[in-house]
Amino acid sequence: MMQGRRETLEKTVMRDYGNIAGIVVLKDGGTLYENYFNECTANSRIHVYSVTKSIISILIGIAVDKGYIKNPDQKVLDFFPAYEIKKTEKTIQNITLKNLLTMTAPYKYKWNPYIKYFTSDDWVKFSLDLLGGRGQVGKFRYAPLIGPDIMSGILGRATGQPVLNFAQENLFAPLGIVVEKNIIFQNKEEQLAFNQATDISGWVADPMGVNTAGWGLTLSPMDMAKLGQLYLNHGMWNGRQIVSDRWVEESTKEHSRWKTQNLPYGYLWWIYQDGFAAMGDGGNTIFVNTKKNMVFAIASLFRPRARDRIELIREYIEPVFDDCV
Repeated sequence: MMQGRRETLEKTVMRDYGNIAGIVVLKDGGTLYENYFNECTANSRIHVYSVTKSIISILIGIAVDKGYIKNPDQKVLDFFPAYEIKKTEKTIQNITLKNLLTMTAPYKYKWNPYIKYFTSDDWVKFSLDLLGGRGQVGKFRYAPLIGPDIMSGILGRATGQPVLNFAQENLFAPLGIVVEKNIIFQNKEEQLAFNQATDISGWVADPMGVNTAGWGLTLSPMDMAKLGQLYLNHGMWNGRQIVSDRWVEESTKEHSRWKTQNLPYGYLWWIYQDGFAAMGDGGNTIFVNTKKNMVFAIASLFRPRARDRIELIREYIEPVFDDCV
């Protein structure tokens, strides 16, 4: 019975979700399912796009726990005392780290200036220069790529360490996750190749060596599942408190809302009635179902307008394992 349902699931994945690289399902901390597609294996490393944001949220929580950051209500400019603002620019002075975490910070751009961003030497300063303007502080505005790097800048300045080093020491190594190196693109071709690769372990950084916050991290499906399990465990891993229960709780409750989709948002996590999710372009997803004590991790090769993974989980994956104890 179970075998038949798994075969049906895999046929559905290959037919309707053809860019999936791997799926991992955990329940009560144990692996119920692990399978790979598109010639990927457990050793493959996939660019998880905006799932990176939720990892940054975890790292900021660790930095708060360790006292490097006082609290999310600190003003952004407190971390950049040498940054010069224009006399006419008042909004930026009121923006807090919490506004960045909840996507309630305004920006001066209407359309993402991707080319200028990618060709600039300092992605943190580039983002700071676009922070503020005439928008309303406290109103939800999702910044997919340009803006979140300010949080990487804050992490680096607050901890005195490069973001990757801080992550390796305080998050990745304890969970048995390997992220090998910084990735700095020398040209557009290298970036395009990275987006298609399945064998690069690393985290993109700008020419200054500052890691990205909104994209750029490569993980395996099992790595993703471990991060979801960490949050399902209230920040505990193998008897060690990696990030505080308080931060996990605060991160995964509603602070703002994307009204277009009527979707609540926490601290760089999307919030659902039965749990929460990290989501990235192409269908990269970590979904934690707190009611069923389950974690679903789906790594995907990039494809524009990929089909909804939460729908896939609810309609096709969860039913396969509902009877598992």
